[in-house]
Amino acid sequence: MTTFQIILLVFLIICTIAVSFTRELLNAVLVYMSFSLIMSIVWVTLESPDLAITEAAVGAGVTSVLFFITLKKIHAIDTEKEARKSGDMETDIDMLPEGGQGDE
Repeated sequence: MTTFQIILLVFLIICTIAVSFTRELLNAVLVYMSFSLIMSIVWVTLESPDLAITEAAVGAGVTSVLFFITLKKIHAIDTEKEARKSGDMETDIDMLPEGGQGDE
């Protein structure tokens, strides 16, 4: 296994962890899209161009577009934008330092 393939596998592991821990749906779709693109590069390095083209077209292309359309239809993209503009993003108590006490 070459160094390039090891780097790609590390990126795949990072993408899987990132998509598991992200709270915003739009970010999860973007990470999923990058996972599919990295997988298509892995297929090219394994000398399987047919699988690489399929992964790029279906995984990163069609599926991501369907996810974006779904997020738009359920108004998940609009609510995230409005929450950012108004500054009303809910914070998780566990994410705050010192057991939920914010900077006061």
